[in-house]
Amino acid sequence: MTKVHFRSYIHKKMILFPQRIDKDIAEDDPVRLLDALVDNLMLDNVYKLYKPSGRKPYHPQMMLKVILYAYMNNIYSCRRIESLLKRDIHFIYLAGYEQPDFITINRFRNRVKKEINNIFTQVVLILAAKGLISLDVEYIDGTKIESKANKYTFIWKRTVEKNRAKLQEQIRTLLLQVDDVIAQDNAAKTEGVEFTAALLDEISKELNKSLESAPEPKTKEEKQAVRTKKKQLKELEKKRNKLQEYDQQLEVMGERNSYSKTDPDATFMHMKEDAMRNGQTKPGYNLQIATENQFITNFALYANRTDTLTLSSFLESFKSRYHRYAKTVVADSGYGSEENYLFMDIHNMEAYVKYNYFHKEQRPRYTPNPFSPASLYYNKEQDFYICPMGQHMKRIGMKRSLTSNGFVTYSVRYQAERCDGCPLRGSCFKARGNRIIEVNHQLQHYKQKARELLTSEEGIKHRGRRCIEPEAVFGQTKYNKAYKRFRHFGKDKVNMDFAFFAIAFNIGKMCRKTNLKELKAVMEVLLVTFRCSIQVYIGYLKPNKSFYMKLAA
Repeated sequence: MTKVHFRSYIHKKMILFPQRIDKDIAEDDPVRLLDALVDNLMLDNVYKLYKPSGRKPYHPQMMLKVILYAYMNNIYSCRRIESLLKRDIHFIYLAGYEQPDFITINRFRNRVKKEINNIFTQVVLILAAKGLISLDVEYIDGTKIESKANKYTFIWKRTVEKNRAKLQEQIRTLLLQVDDVIAQDNAAKTEGVEFTAALLDEISKELNKSLESAPEPKTKEEKQAVRTKKKQLKELEKKRNKLQEYDQQLEVMGERNSYSKTDPDATFMHMKEDAMRNGQTKPGYNLQIATENQFITNFALYANRTDTLTLSSFLESFKSRYHRYAKTVVADSGYGSEENYLFMDIHNMEAYVKYNYFHKEQRPRYTPNPFSPASLYYNKEQDFYICPMGQHMKRIGMKRSLTSNGFVTYSVRYQAERCDGCPLRGSCFKARGNRIIEVNHQLQHYKQKARELLTSEEGIKHRGRRCIEPEAVFGQTKYNKAYKRFRHFGKDKVNMDFAFFAIAFNIGKMCRKTNLKELKAVMEVLLVTFRCSIQVYIGYLKPNKSFYMKLAA
């Protein structure tokens, strides 16, 4: 039998001069692009977060590379990152054999939670420099993502207000029962007026003083009266504390209708992922993103579950990030409101934003209701409508309304002259008297303008593109990336966590869109292209012009 010769196998042998760490990493591996990209980021503000004294910390560049590469590979646990730093060649390469523990990794994330947004902006500008995005168009959409908070820790505004009103009556009744001049006077003064925790605290102190200054009880009846007063005083203090608790809950809640005890920034919302199919609400955040070529160009988290009320502030966040508004905004019907159309009109944006019933109007078999105000003939010069029977509907006044955001809308009211005996009355309307319609002319104008844009050739192109822009990003985020639930408490930490995710998402998408054979050449010219892009954007930058001038130098 021929003897078989094997290669030498000594798995515990010592190497005097170790080989390069990246010897076994392919030249076109995404980890190399991440390494080169982070090396060229401006992290001066991150360096300022560290103190010059004390033990030497791990380098922020190394920590940032390790965390971003973990997020690129669907790894969000600090303990899992700590484990991979000891056995994964890619993590060892990025860390340079450094092995920070999970506590250090988590502390670094919390340390940079205010600066991570600036890093995200720099990455987006690099994408613009490479020509992958233009920052001229925003495809906007929102989704609800569940918070880490327990789903049974809810506080509802309606319940708090109801219990607080009951408590007010209980306090008033208790003060009337207290056999003391101070309490009786306060109960009489506050008749029909709400008690406050400060007022109850003042009453309690005065009652305590009166008890302490009272003579020592001698008879059995006097002792019983003192015990009764002390019991009533204790009950009053208990109700004061409860009232203070209700006031704090309403203060935390603000304009919202609910919040979670363990995560006060989270609001209870209906989620798309409803396993029980019972419409149960869960604590979460309304995540709004803007995309272009499936890159995330902007994001923001809101406690408001209605998309309509978030658009104007979201567009402002884009301006604060890039110091200019996008030229084109594309969104679905959840954003079509007078306030949003007006905001985009003022800032010269092309609003490819759908309104209610737009899809219904585009159906081949759609027939408009001949009795709706939108179908009636309107004489703009003389300001009157004509009903289907030929009657003039004259203007009789205006109606002022206020939205949840505080935006004021005005609707004009028109009334018909003679509706009695009209053969179309049953089909037209069924109320008593003459028909009255309310028309918001400004909203009708914006709807007509949006209809023309959406049905144009460019509008059809944007409508088709929108379906594969933010929707695709949400699909990749929730299912491919397994990012279905936040892992932190508080809006600032949740915002930090998603900023890390968005940066990693964009870098991963950049790696896939870039020709891997040319990846090495791309890394060599990355810094040059980034500086050129900054020079292009200097024309738009005013507040941070000196910072970006430093980048372009």
